[in-house]
This record gives sequence, structure tokens and C-alpha cells, in this order.
Amino acid sequence: MKKFIAILAVFVVGFLGIHQSATAQDTPDRKVVQLSGVILNADSTTAIPGVNIYVPKKGRGTSSNRFGYFSMPVVAGDSVVFSYIGLKRQTLKIPADITEDKVSYILTMIQDEIALQEVKVMPYPTEEEFKNAILAVNVDAEPPLNRGNLSPQLLLKWAEEMPASGNENFRQFTNQQTQQTLDRYGPRPLPLLNPFAWAQFIKSIKNGDLKNRD
Repeated sequence: MKKFIAILAVFVVGFLGIHQSATAQDTPDRKVVQLSGVILNADSTTAIPGVNIYVPKKGRGTSSNRFGYFSMPVVAGDSVVFSYIGLKRQTLKIPADITEDKVSYILTMIQDEIALQEVKVMPYPTEEEFKNAILAVNVDAEPPLNRGNLSPQLLLKWAEEMPASGNENFRQFTNQQTQQTLDRYGPRPLPLLNPFAWAQFIKSIKNGDLKNRD
């Protein structure tokens, strides 16, 4: 019995090998072609980078570079798919009887516009509950605001303790650079010798700007 099973197994293996060899001879190797090209938008003015280019169920693919250019090997008879978010998917069929070793295309992709239905975002599960909540609002209630935080003395104290903002730091840095540039070409001007500064000082005295304030 064991001898019969061994002979049967050898016969099955030999038959399968002969069948696979005959199938391989009946199906000749297809031609490998180098596919390349450039992908543009619908009006052919701008290249599209990052387009997915692949052959389904073959595990081969690539993507276009920042200039819209791509290059990849394919086999005669393959269907190459071009896909990109927001653009319509396109399929390019490589002729089965192609004779060239390489082929190039300029592909234009069309925008895929999808109209979505209107979505209403409500703070409550139903419109009825939202209406009831609005009607229950008491508009005469005192707002939860601490009036003491708005006193002039407290606001002035906060302003003095508040650190400089980015705008103030940039202005100070720019002023320092400007002053350093002016110092290269001569001494700094003395305000005591500036007649315009004296005129402004006398005007401030007449207006009472220098008086002590309570």
C-alpha cells in the first residue's frame, strides 16, 4: 500500500511539472517598457506633484516629482492608474503589441468636484431643545464680571508688570541697530544744544504739562 501511494505521488508531481512547463511555453514573456511623462492640470499651465502612479495588483508604482515628471517600468498590456486627491482618476492602457522600449506621455488631470449636502451643526440634539434653551435664557441677569479688575490703578499696575511683546522687542532692537549705525559716522547729538528741543520744552512749561499730578 505504501509503495502504491509513493508511485501515485511521483506521477502527480510529474504531471503537474509537465503542465506548468507547457503553460509557460504557451504564454510568451511580455515586453518591458519604460513609461515616463509629465502630469499637468486641466489648463496645462501647472505641473502636479505627488500624483500616485501604479499598476493595480502588481505592486509596482511611483509618484510624480515637484515638476510633475515620473518614470517607471511597465509591461506591455498593463493598465496604469493615475490618482490624486481632488482630481479624477485616470487609466492609461499600454498597448500589448508595442514595439518601442520606452514611451512618454503628457497627461492632463481634471478636477473632481463633489457637491456635499448641507450640514447643520446644532449645540443641542434636537431643534426643539435648542429653542427651549434660548427661551429660558435670562437676559436681565448680572454678568459674572468682577468690577474690581477694571480699576485704573490695577490696570496700570498690570501694564507696568507686563513683559514686552514681540512687537516692542522688535522695535527696540531696530532702534538699537539704527543708533549703532549713526554712531559710526559721528557723535550723538546733544539735546541741550538743539533749539527745537528747547522750544518744545518751553511750550510744555506754558501748557502746564510738567506740573505735578495728584
